[in-house]
Amino acid sequence: VGASYLHYKGYDREIARKIIRIIKKPTKAPSNNEDAHYSATFNDLNNVQLTTAKKLGLKHPLKNRNEAKAVKKRLVRIRSNKYYTVDNLTHSIPYLTEGAAGLLDTIGKNFVDALDKKGLKSNKIIVTSVLRTQEDIKKLQQSGNVNASSNSAHCYGTTFDITYIRYEKTPKDSQALKKVLGEVLLDLKKQKKCYVKYEVKQRCFHITSRI
Repeated sequence: VGASYLHYKGYDREIARKIIRIIKKPTKAPSNNEDAHYSATFNDLNNVQLTTAKKLGLKHPLKNRNEAKAVKKRLVRIRSNKYYTVDNLTHSIPYLTEGAAGLLDTIGKNFVDALDKKGLKSNKIIVTSVLRTQEDIKKLQQSGNVNASSNSAHCYGTTFDITYIRYEKTPKDSQALKKVLGEVLLDLKKQKKCYVKYEVKQRCFHITSRI
């Protein structure tokens, strides 16, 4: 369709030109292209992560927070520090195995160091989910989270989530930070230190330690 044709159909010539410019204006690639890229890069599914979680983590899932008290001595409590921030956890508790806690420290430190090397402003990642009891999972399911599985790697203390849309200081455009975080995780994944699943709906990287 050209401007002359639209003018022939009764459109004012200038309006016809504007319509053609709008039609021919290139559109941005849909955002799901980015999701597809990350999903293909970080595609370690639950069965893979669960097998490792059962091998390296708690012997069995915990029923509730009271039962969790008995195993806390065998786990490391994670707290906000200079490398990462622990979110307000409503459906999990801030405990990990020693290997997973060490991995989280490494991810946070590498992220901070990478920002510095790239000349980007200092920032920190946010941990949004850690160890879940069966009671926590039930509450998550009742809240509408259909992906909250009772057979999750989160039940063994080896697994945590890091959001890729929020940071300690979230800028208007967080894509640069997401890219840096992705690079950090990919490097550790290649070193066989972790499994990573890119979660689209939960907007996070779901990570299980292999150490």
